[in-house]
Amino acid sequence: MPQIPYILSLVTFLPLVGAGVLLLARLMSKGSADGLARWIALATTLATLVVSIALVAAFDPSNPGYQFVERFGWFRGAEYHLGVDGVSILFVLLTAFLMPLCIVASWKTITERVVDYMIAFLVLETLVIGVFTALDLFLFYIFFEGTLVPMFIIIGVWGGANRIYAAYKFFLYTLLGSVLMLLAMLWMAHTAGTTSIPELKTFAFSEQAQPLLWLAFFASFAVKMPMWPVHTWLPDAHVQAPTAGSVILAGILLKLGGYGFILFNLPMFPQASEMFAPLVFALSAIAIVYTSLVAFRQTDMKKLIAYSSVAHMGFVTMGIFAGNDQGVQGAVFQMLSHGLISGALFLCVGVVYDRMHTREIALYGGLTARMPWFAAIFLLFTMANVGLPGTSGFIGEILTMTGIYQVSTWTAFVAASGVILSAVYALTLYRNVMFGEITNPAMKAITDVDRREILIFTPLIVGTLILGVQPGLVLDYTEASVSAVTTAYQLAIGG
Repeated sequence: MPQIPYILSLVTFLPLVGAGVLLLARLMSKGSADGLARWIALATTLATLVVSIALVAAFDPSNPGYQFVERFGWFRGAEYHLGVDGVSILFVLLTAFLMPLCIVASWKTITERVVDYMIAFLVLETLVIGVFTALDLFLFYIFFEGTLVPMFIIIGVWGGANRIYAAYKFFLYTLLGSVLMLLAMLWMAHTAGTTSIPELKTFAFSEQAQPLLWLAFFASFAVKMPMWPVHTWLPDAHVQAPTAGSVILAGILLKLGGYGFILFNLPMFPQASEMFAPLVFALSAIAIVYTSLVAFRQTDMKKLIAYSSVAHMGFVTMGIFAGNDQGVQGAVFQMLSHGLISGALFLCVGVVYDRMHTREIALYGGLTARMPWFAAIFLLFTMANVGLPGTSGFIGEILTMTGIYQVSTWTAFVAASGVILSAVYALTLYRNVMFGEITNPAMKAITDVDRREILIFTPLIVGTLILGVQPGLVLDYTEASVSAVTTAYQLAIGG
């Protein structure tokens, strides 16, 4: 397939162009530009998806290095340097895949300041894709920190009753963690004499400096994941965010932390990664068990799914720092799978919230009688979240546990118990919402999913099932790049 010149710049900044068009439309429109804004945002996100598909189609999975590289001088000490490997290219595709669904999901639910809302989402898309394509330290940092601003606005303006508290908590937690990372980046650039991430991967940092650098990056990425015990901002942010905001938060923004671990901690600080691996395993095991138990006691559907996300990210962190092919491959697969499944679960909550204007589990019951199609969709994603074989959720969990078992059997045992706990809280939620008698009179008039909602769920259903039976669609792309990282890691630690 012929390559498009500067395709990475195109896929990264195309949403920003759409945001600029929206600004012009609002300035030139004498009346309301809300309807036009929705269509412009949808067209922009679909165009970005088409370009990302072309990017994946032209990618060579057998090449472990960076492809479609664009490198220009920017300013002293930094470069405009873009490129993708087998891992980052799939996160670009995931971002481009979820964004149009979020725009359609917000079509009827967002009625105030629609133009601003769509601009915020388009700017967020550019910044997130920029994180996955950036190959310069400071360019990465600008994109990474930039994602805070539109998400802060989305939660703070279009969120729930306590949106201001949740937005500030989200912003401060993630910003404070990243200050240490910036200091580490400045030291690394000064010491290595380059800001190029591929070159820094081959630079041998001293064993004395590695632990401090590792901790600095870990502080930022652990909050972003989020790992226990710095996870408390996530449930508040999810509960207050609008439905599409929750989809992007769980589906994409949480993955920035895991991607950062694979990009920085494991290849650049291998000795420190080995030294701190037991700490990561312990935190991951606690996250899987503790947040599963907390999820079981939740009364709010969104909060329950938010805590389940923390548990699933525990599988990701333990898989990454297992430092072997199965662990890292499983972690990447788990992140991609979780992006589809958790996004779909938050959309499911959005469906009933739009009708009932409550997320309290106790106020629901007997939905199968009134919403059979919705019940079937919710069941599929609930079982995928649990890790049912045949769904994408199973592949990620089994691979990460296979990887961690080779390194730490006790962590694998605790993780396996977490799978059981996830079934307990997920199926309890499903039973309480879907079965039993309809006790709330308002539910007797509730209607099943409409065509717009079916249109949103269909790609997510197809993606979850296809990846569950054909995991090679992901693993074939990530194999060479992951193998390069794990081989270098094992050589560095003498494994």
